[in-house]
Amino acid sequence: MAKLEINPKSSALLVMDCQVNIVSSLIPSEREKVLTNLAKAIGAARRAGLPVIYVVVQFREGYPEISSRNILFSGIKEAGRLQEASPDARICEEISPQPGEVIVTKKRISAFTGSDLEVVLRSKGIDTLVLTGVSSLGVVESTARFAFDLDYRLFVLGDCCSDRDPEAHEIAITRLLPRITTVCSAEDFVAAV
Repeated sequence: MAKLEINPKSSALLVMDCQVNIVSSLIPSEREKVLTNLAKAIGAARRAGLPVIYVVVQFREGYPEISSRNILFSGIKEAGRLQEASPDARICEEISPQPGEVIVTKKRISAFTGSDLEVVLRSKGIDTLVLTGVSSLGVVESTARFAFDLDYRLFVLGDCCSDRDPEAHEIAITRLLPRITTVCSAEDFVAAV
């Protein structure tokens, strides 16, 4: 792979849906691997002065944002998961945000849908996104497509992503995302910044 060129002044690392409830769906060894790789990437981004932006999916009490027509999120509502301030909606401790780091709350699969992410990115002059998160075929793929349509330059740290379905992760990382992003590793990212 060619050396990555990532400008910390115009790039941001997005850490998406790495919340207790969501990450707990991974098998333990995969969870540990992803969180370890994420911690390395986050540390490198911070040292380089590259903004780390966390994206979480959370809902108000009573779930007024969820339509009965939305199959995925209706299940979350029925299970009473991912409400604002509930323990299962917290970002995993191993990769906790530092004071001053932005946390964007979204209401759908893409990090852009139902959030102010685009406003935050524009205000910071960001034109390059480095995507990480759980799940690969959910938030990562959906956010990549949305960002691609907005003309962002895109990288996906494949070993900082996962999916409760290993086959879905493999398809996303090897077949779908390479069409619109550069898929690389946490190690590649650390070396580039």
